[in-house]
Amino acid sequence: MVMPTRSFHRTDRVNAELRREVGVLVHAAVRDHALPQASVVDVETSRELDVATVWVTALQPERSREVVQALKELAKEFRHQLAHTMRMRRVPELRFKYDESVDTGERIERLLREGEHREAGNGDTDGSRS
Repeated sequence: MVMPTRSFHRTDRVNAELRREVGVLVHAAVRDHALPQASVVDVETSRELDVATVWVTALQPERSREVVQALKELAKEFRHQLAHTMRMRRVPELRFKYDESVDTGERIERLLREGEHREAGNGDTDGSRS
């Protein structure tokens, strides 16, 4: 019997390893540079493995620009550190971007809760349902 195989690309493996390693570096940078809490959500490496887009999110979304700017400034230092920890001939250039999907999801959830709360409040005021 032949088992179906998933096409596994080297970039998938590199993305996973970079996500782990850069996550550790970001955590240390947050602590060492008194930055707002941030975490690595995903890493997308180009096919040629020369550029890696690192998607981050911040605990305080209003300070996301500050976090991304600080990480961009630390990118070369991170790359140098990764050259010693990763088994790659050439570590990709790191480009940090803010992942707004978490914030958007939380905003939608909050709006839905507020809408439910308003509906429940309106239904209780006159005691009848239309």
